[in-house]
Amino acid sequence: MAEPTINTGGGPVALRTSPLAHLGEQMRAAAVTGARGVTLTEWPFITMVNLRVDPAAEAADRIEKTLGTRLPRQCGHTTASGPHTIVWLGPDEWLVLSHPDETAVAAVAAVAALAAELREALGGDPGSVVDVSANRTTLELSGPAARQVLEKGCPLDLHPRAFGPGQAVSTTVGPVAVLLWQVDDVPTYRLLPRSSFADYLARWLIDAMSEYRGVEVP
Repeated sequence: MAEPTINTGGGPVALRTSPLAHLGEQMRAAAVTGARGVTLTEWPFITMVNLRVDPAAEAADRIEKTLGTRLPRQCGHTTASGPHTIVWLGPDEWLVLSHPDETAVAAVAAVAALAAELREALGGDPGSVVDVSANRTTLELSGPAARQVLEKGCPLDLHPRAFGPGQAVSTTVGPVAVLLWQVDDVPTYRLLPRSSFADYLARWLIDAMSEYRGVEVP
């Protein structure tokens, strides 16, 4: 994924820096290749909208039509359509994630448009639509050893029999609270920590990855 770019014509928004821009080189240097390979990258400026609505209300139906997919109804479940992935957070709460744009300016425009569409769909019904894009950043951990890296500090059972692609739950990695989402069977995981804890988590993961550079001990 390309580094976040700065658009000098976008005003103050264009000066926004991703929470882990200063660790980009360290994350690239930490990459391990081969049978025990694992990589760590940041996906900055992902559009994130917190949505609350009664899933039985007509407003939920309108929102689903806007998103092009159903709102997941069970803990750990996600649904997806086009650029959007909807993550279950609670019985009446979801996080709507959309693919990142190349610039901070474009990302701000995208989240404003999405939030406006969802608010229109919500109408006057009880609920809320809140842009929380600045609240978290996204780390992607991928490779044959990614699960083993996470298992050093995550209390979840991450074995494929218990956790697999399309599942996302709130948990901890090390001492940091994250939303953990498994994307595919590689395995690839996306971790969404609060931005203020992202530096600590990235350094924790870099340290946890270092073991896999060496020869595996039988």
